[in-house]
Amino acid sequence: MPVPGKTRVALFFGGVSSEHEISCVSAAAWLRALRARPCAEKYEVTAVGITKAGRWLRTFAAPEAVESGAWEQDAANAPCTPSPDRGDHGLLLREGGAVTLLPVDVAVPILHGKNGEDGTIQGLFELGGIPYVGCGVLGSAVCMDKAVANTLMDAAGVPHCRWCWAVRTEAEDQPDALCDRVENRLGYPVFVKPANAGSSVGVSRAGDRAALKRAIVLALKEDDKLVFEEAVTGQEVECAAIGNPDAPLTVSATRPGEILAGDTFYTYDDKYKNGVSQTVIPARLSPQKLDEVRAAAIHAYTALGCTGLARCDFFVEKDTGRVLCNELNTMPGFTSISMYPKLMEAAGLSFPALVDRLIGLALSKRKGAY
Repeated sequence: MPVPGKTRVALFFGGVSSEHEISCVSAAAWLRALRARPCAEKYEVTAVGITKAGRWLRTFAAPEAVESGAWEQDAANAPCTPSPDRGDHGLLLREGGAVTLLPVDVAVPILHGKNGEDGTIQGLFELGGIPYVGCGVLGSAVCMDKAVANTLMDAAGVPHCRWCWAVRTEAEDQPDALCDRVENRLGYPVFVKPANAGSSVGVSRAGDRAALKRAIVLALKEDDKLVFEEAVTGQEVECAAIGNPDAPLTVSATRPGEILAGDTFYTYDDKYKNGVSQTVIPARLSPQKLDEVRAAAIHAYTALGCTGLARCDFFVEKDTGRVLCNELNTMPGFTSISMYPKLMEAAGLSFPALVDRLIGLALSKRKGAY
């Protein structure tokens, strides 16, 4: 039964995505915060896990079971999906042959990558009139598609590295012509990325044509559109941005932290599995350069239509000192090694306070603004 006076939160995790497991780990951190004081006194939480097969299940699983994936075997799980009917404003729970409505005040989609961070679930919440944490439909979709994001950054004057893009038909039907175009425009080494993927899944660094062709094949396993970017020698730094840009001063960003990658670039395994990479907060830059990166993060955040939160990733080029935007991640990781919560904690915002702030931003977002 609903608890009077508490805000009813529906937290979504898992998803049909190559980042399913990371979503479960991030969601476990959110559940621990929401179910502990002081958040437990303010919020009533319903967790909804989405399996890799696309089943939506209400679960009472403990955070440890969510984190490990064992939640899927919980016998108490029941089918549960958001209703697109604004008259419902909640979840439809199917149990024992009956359908029950669970009212929801705010949704928290702790979903990484496709089918969660790309505007799809955000559109479902919009249809149902349910406020939600994070970027809106357009901002989510824009930041997910690196080709679109780069195009908008070009238009808005956000500096980033030289790039080009291609679709599957060109890559498969004219591979040598595509390689010629990439070599002539960018040279080597070059990064090859799926336009729509996260956590460096499907990303490769190519130093010659043979490696470029292999990288194209790998990236096409993740998406039908590819992005090629020049390799930049320099420091990889990240800012945590937060706020709703109803007015410029409502958006803020931390000073950046620095990634010391354990590989030639910051790979999926480096981020989440092997524990070799290191983070330095603040980044090893001058105070003036730290502030320059922070200002660039706010510029990129507003230019790409972000709301709520985003992690803003940059390169600081070694020889020139140029600050170049790499990408914005609209639902960054919340694992124990993730940079976004670490940056916020270094800025004075504890994890429970961060959770509370993000939910507050969702509830205060001006309707129809983004």
